[in-house]
Amino acid sequence: MEARAQFVDVSGKAPEAPEVWPSIVITREEIEAEVERLANAPKPANGVRSTNLVHPLAKAPGLGLAPGIDARIEVLNPGEHALVRRANSNAVGTCIRGTGRARIGGATIDFTAHDVWNVPSMHPVIYENDGDDIQARLIFSNQPMLEKQLVHYAEQATDEDSSERWFAAAEAAIPDGPRAKDSAPVVPIGGGAFLMPYEHLVDPDTVTNAALHWPWEVVEPRLKAVRAIGDGYTGRRLYILYNPATERRNGTTHSFFASIASYPGNVVDRPHRHSSAAINYWFGGSGRSTVDGQKLTWKAGDLMLSAPGWSVHNHASGPDGFYSLTIQDHPLMIAQESLIWQETMKDPIKNLGTQIGFQTNIADLVNS
Repeated sequence: MEARAQFVDVSGKAPEAPEVWPSIVITREEIEAEVERLANAPKPANGVRSTNLVHPLAKAPGLGLAPGIDARIEVLNPGEHALVRRANSNAVGTCIRGTGRARIGGATIDFTAHDVWNVPSMHPVIYENDGDDIQARLIFSNQPMLEKQLVHYAEQATDEDSSERWFAAAEAAIPDGPRAKDSAPVVPIGGGAFLMPYEHLVDPDTVTNAALHWPWEVVEPRLKAVRAIGDGYTGRRLYILYNPATERRNGTTHSFFASIASYPGNVVDRPHRHSSAAINYWFGGSGRSTVDGQKLTWKAGDLMLSAPGWSVHNHASGPDGFYSLTIQDHPLMIAQESLIWQETMKDPIKNLGTQIGFQTNIADLVNS
């Protein structure tokens, strides 16, 4: 039967509040049990032992822990490796057990617990476990969003040399001489508007986006500075793991930033909200969160959908403080001009990236 469009009359329809998924906590014990289950299961043909952690309200296509974001546990036993794969999704990874190596495009990253790395789109990936313990990783990607749009592309290679061959072929494809768009100028037509020829559409300017590594042994000493910020600070005690390829979007990938927070004991953040969703992996200490009035407690090793988009939320550290890795689709929202933010519930709603944002009192504390 021929497909035909529907005509849906929305005349006079008032704006509706966005649907909000409830926050959930996946405990350390649940994660550890799943790591053991994967490690003891028969090895798949491609070597990828993986479980997707799915929110109970998620619907296929695009199953994720938050709308548009998935969280996967990936496991390798000692001596194992996962064969090459590449996809048009991008990802952030962190090691939660063991050690190992990632070969991502032309980069080789040796990692251990709490290290973080990015996986750029269409970069082939090989993970290896050359240690004596199970290797477990948490991988976060924008695959669910692309699956919702029916455009997620992924391919599985047949041997581990494919990574180097693909990367070499991509480099060899760069033209030596002028590009076609050099002969097709952009035409100004007044008032700030332009006409752009097709040659620019299919050959946009590129920004190099490489696989980067944020080793815990380098990051952890730097966190002492944010942990030591004095009482009364109006911001959050964290560093963004910044990838300069994301430019003003302030990301680790073009879809997400990963941040690592370090809080002293008994600090309560102010309630705030933003259209970007956030997933927290708490890997040190303990605390509690209030999300849309729901109170949740967590401890080291727990994973949490901590800020469903536009939910009012705040976090409070326990007596020993906490460390957390946060994955948030902030860069994607900036690129879409959709990042609305309310720093406190008394502040105006701002569109970050198109308006000057909120200001903390860091200068008063640093200069006092």
